[in-house]
Amino acid sequence: MIVDAADYFVAIKQGMLQARQSIMLIGWDFDTSIAFEPDGATVDGPNTLGDFLDWLATRDESLRIRVLQWDLGTLEALSRLEMPEVLAPWTGRKNVQFKLDSLHPAGAAHHSKVAVIDDALAFCGGIDMTAERWDTSEHRDGDRRRFTSGGSSYQPWHDATTAVAGPLARDLGEHARLRWLSATDEVLEPASPREDIWPQSLEPTFQSVDVAVMRTFPKHSAWKEVREIESFYLDAIAAAEQAIYFESQYFASRRIAEAIADRLLETDGPEVVIVMPQHGEGWLRRKAMDGARAKLLHLCWQADGSERFRVYYPTTERGKPIYVHAKITIIDDRILRVGSSNLNNRSMGFDTECDLALDAVQSNGPDVRRRIARVRSGLLCEHLNRSCATFDDTFKARGSLIGTIEQLRSDTGRSLRKLSPDMIEDDDSALAENDLTDPERYDGLVNHLRSGLRQIARR
Repeated sequence: MIVDAADYFVAIKQGMLQARQSIMLIGWDFDTSIAFEPDGATVDGPNTLGDFLDWLATRDESLRIRVLQWDLGTLEALSRLEMPEVLAPWTGRKNVQFKLDSLHPAGAAHHSKVAVIDDALAFCGGIDMTAERWDTSEHRDGDRRRFTSGGSSYQPWHDATTAVAGPLARDLGEHARLRWLSATDEVLEPASPREDIWPQSLEPTFQSVDVAVMRTFPKHSAWKEVREIESFYLDAIAAAEQAIYFESQYFASRRIAEAIADRLLETDGPEVVIVMPQHGEGWLRRKAMDGARAKLLHLCWQADGSERFRVYYPTTERGKPIYVHAKITIIDDRILRVGSSNLNNRSMGFDTECDLALDAVQSNGPDVRRRIARVRSGLLCEHLNRSCATFDDTFKARGSLIGTIEQLRSDTGRSLRKLSPDMIEDDDSALAENDLTDPERYDGLVNHLRSGLRQIARR
């Protein structure tokens, strides 16, 4: 598991340096101008993504590099005054292909973030290789390395992804080739078997464990709808015994919220902790997603008769909000999920998503449970700015996740701040829980548009 993009950008560069046959990068957006290491390169090769891929392609002409980007992600490029040709200056090389993926319902997004190297190493999670993602786990105020290529600063950013090897990397290679086939009609052969490769900077979090690859695919053209991620969320919430821990950019899925509320209505149900941003990004997302969040959080607060539900947002030392882009689920010390899906409707059936999850019961070992618990405490120690020893001692004494957080958090400095009902009263919006802005499936969007057209016709 990799927390925050500073470590991820180094690890993926180290991985790509070991490529001998194929690199596949599939994402929502790419920015070739991003620096792997803003302080200066310590890893071989050029320090920006575009120059590095060009350098790899020149160094080894037998290496095939393929980049697949959501077509409407090009709008993000246009906001940076870039065109696709500028995004991919290396597309003139025979061993590099850059494609825009338009095979999706109108209004949907290819949101997954997957990278596969020789079918021997893969990355899957929530971190995009684009602008305004790089940050360290310290999330320092005024960090001069957290600047765009145009020189403007951006807010502290918390994120997460995974690195995997072995059969799981080969499975993600199959997933990547399926995405490439759907976008280009080109059939790609798997890479020839080779030994596992691994980034030098990473210590494995788990070894020899079974991991599930879970997907969301919207129904479109000849492709069938896949809702594996939604099924996971509902099953995981139902299976929780002591604690449900989420990190998510959004909280806008009524089905997920109702499943949580049902557990909160139980006399002895699990605690539920959600770490999310204080507010959404931009005016439209804030109106749509924060409005839905307000409704669904109130649903859960109303169901919570035993003080087992808490929502927090992280802050820097100066009290500035840290934006939470990570998509993480931890159920007790048993289940860990990291991926691209948020707790919103789009991720359940409208956008293309890819997540990974492991279950300690299936992996059959107490060490896996200890490591899952260590992942959760590590995340909370980052947010609370506390040592893991302090967190573990407090948790052992309190026996409660919420009790531990409440004892260790502060309303000043680097910590977790509580998001309370009175703080979101003004978030109500006509765009909340709206099939136009956050559809669950394509049918919902179409029906919403038809309804709007009928109303206009009546007028």
